[in-house]
Amino acid sequence: MELNELLGLKKGVCAVIGSGGKTTLLRTLGEELPGRVILCTTTHILPFAGIPLYTGAGEGELERLLAEHPVVCVGQPGAEGKLTASQLPVEVLAGLADYVLVEADGSKRLPLKAHAPHEPVIPPESRQVICVVGASGFGRRVEEAVHRPEIFCRLTGAKAGDVVTPTLAARAIAREKLAGQVFVNQVDRPSDWGRAEEFARALSGTGISVAAGSLNQKQYRRLG
Repeated sequence: MELNELLGLKKGVCAVIGSGGKTTLLRTLGEELPGRVILCTTTHILPFAGIPLYTGAGEGELERLLAEHPVVCVGQPGAEGKLTASQLPVEVLAGLADYVLVEADGSKRLPLKAHAPHEPVIPPESRQVICVVGASGFGRRVEEAVHRPEIFCRLTGAKAGDVVTPTLAARAIAREKLAGQVFVNQVDRPSDWGRAEEFARALSGTGISVAAGSLNQKQYRRLG
């Protein structure tokens, strides 16, 4: 089963939040999905190698580009080689493509994240919100594995020097109530699956579905 099927991806706008592989998830889904796909951000994102980039504000120009290339990245040039939000509103993008995949927050390249009040920047048009969690953060101290560790500690009752268990990470996700689905990435070794399964058990009964696997190895499965 392809990842988009595993996640039950719906046509329209999907926001991707969290840490540990958001950009790779967008690319993976973009390559799998049928029809026209736009990859974009409401914050910052790196351009995708090999995927056409549109930085303008013309609907007609973008529509013609999508007719030639089914997957297009849309945004404006920002600092440090990154892209910022498109000049075209997400509502307009949704009228031009079958799927609009939006990276809706940043994580400073850390595997785990807690969210400040001003984030994530989820478009109101979103039909789905998927939170990515990096399994490489399990077993490491909060202060070294989590973006915004002080908020994570407030959500979970942990201390900055405590080790992040899968159950603790799941507690933060459940208390934030930002996403209906979680994808646990970086499950690269057979020994990682036990922690992913512990994470899924901790979210049992919350209404949040969990899938896990390795975006690098393109191996995934549903856990709950």
